[in-house]
Amino acid sequence: MPNDTRGSTDYDNEKRHPNIRPRDAATLLIIRQSQRGAEILLGERSSKHAFFPNHYVFPGGGVDRSDGFVYAATPLRNRVAACLEQGATPHRARAIAMAAIRETFEETGLIVGEPASNPKASAPKGWVEFFETGMAPTLDGLTYIMHAVTPPGRPRRFDARFFAIDADRVSGDTTDGSGELLKIRWLTLNDAAKLKLPNITVHALGEIETRLSQGQLFDPNFPVPWRKMRHGKRITGVY
Repeated sequence: MPNDTRGSTDYDNEKRHPNIRPRDAATLLIIRQSQRGAEILLGERSSKHAFFPNHYVFPGGGVDRSDGFVYAATPLRNRVAACLEQGATPHRARAIAMAAIRETFEETGLIVGEPASNPKASAPKGWVEFFETGMAPTLDGLTYIMHAVTPPGRPRRFDARFFAIDADRVSGDTTDGSGELLKIRWLTLNDAAKLKLPNITVHALGEIETRLSQGQLFDPNFPVPWRKMRHGKRITGVY
C-alpha cells in the first residue's frame, strides 16, 4: 500500500501554482567498479543554470518528440518496458529511455550504443551528432531504478525516470560532449554524498546503495520505487 505524508509547504506551493504540468524527463546513472568499490558518474551544473546551479547531478533532461522515432539496435528488456508502461504508452516509454541516452551523450559525450551499418539514415532531429559517431543506441543495458515527480508549486516540474547502466556498456570520452555538465567526475557513493546535491539525487544514490547491498544492482526484477505529491500528500509505492 502507498504511504502518505503531509507537507504544509508543498501544499501551499501547490495552491499557488496548481497548473504547471510536469515534463517527462530521464536520467542515467552510470556505475563502474574500481579498486575503491562502486563509483558513479556525476557532473556539476553551471552557475548560469536556473535549475539547481552549482549542484552535482547525473546526466539527464527532458524528453523530445524525436526521441520516440529513433532506431535502436536493441530493445528494452521486458520487465523494464513493463514498469515504464505503467505510467506511459509503449511509444512514450521507449522515448523516455531514448532521452536518457541522448541527454547523456549531449552532456558528457558518452555513448550507450553499438556500431550501426547505416547510422546517418536513422538520425531524426536532435540525434544527428549521436549517429555521426557511427553508433546506434542500445536499450537492453538500461535498468529502471526509480520514478519521481517534482511536487506542484515548483517553477519547473519533471516526471522523471531514473535508469542505471554498467559503465562497461558505455563508450566514448567525456571530453567529447557539449560541456553542459562541468567537472564530470567518477566518485564513490560516500564521496558523492558529500557534494552539493538536489534531494532527488540523494534518493537515487540511496536506491543504488540498496541494490548494491543486495547484489541486485542491474536486476530488472528488483522493485522500482515511485514518489509524487498529490493535494499536499507525499504518495509512494513500487512497480
